[in-house]
Amino acid sequence: AMLRLRFLTWDVKDTLLRLRRPVGESYAAEAQAHGIRVQPEALTRSFQEAYGAQSQLFPNYGQGRGLSSQQWWVDVVKQTFRLSGVHEEGVITLMAENLYHDFCTAGNWEVLPGASETLSQCCQRGFCMGVVSNFDNRLEKILSQCNLRHHFEFVLTSEETGFAKPDGRIFQKALRLGGVPPAQAAHVGDDYTRDYRAARAVGMHGFLLRPAGQSAEPEVPPEHVLPTLSHLLTLIEK
Repeated sequence: AMLRLRFLTWDVKDTLLRLRRPVGESYAAEAQAHGIRVQPEALTRSFQEAYGAQSQLFPNYGQGRGLSSQQWWVDVVKQTFRLSGVHEEGVITLMAENLYHDFCTAGNWEVLPGASETLSQCCQRGFCMGVVSNFDNRLEKILSQCNLRHHFEFVLTSEETGFAKPDGRIFQKALRLGGVPPAQAAHVGDDYTRDYRAARAVGMHGFLLRPAGQSAEPEVPPEHVLPTLSHLLTLIEK
């Protein structure tokens, strides 16, 4: 291989795993179980608003602000229901705690096409691999439930490290754990700023997952763009 890569790091959400259905549908189903009818679309909009506001107030799940990530998420879910017109606080709290635990399970996540096969092939080719994700500490459990955890030497989350992508320090920690210089490492992800550009800024190689029909940013050369994960090994071994 021309790239001489030894080490691959991976984003998770919308790179290896995606939600099976819009957040609003999961929330609406939980509400329905408690006899409360709310439109899924309204809940999805409310969720985006609540999540955005919480992320501004308490970045990276409230790290360093005396907030647990569980409390951070429970507050987002409660606010989502309030913004959608649900006001019975006792039920809201119960639903929020149920949903926090539900999103730990494979019931809410599905493996993207080609992900398992690509990870297996990378392992067979002798690549050491790790996860670098802006996720809370449920990620290990989610990866295990979705039968992907065994591919990785380590799982680094922004909650655990205290740094969120595009902060280069989360990638530097991954490189230390992998024991390789950045020139022998590549990061695979779907976000131009947080994955591709951030990894390149610390000297790593980058591959940007861009499903067909989605145009990539002009600064990304075509040999760094993955229409599907199955294209990865072809590009690495060019």
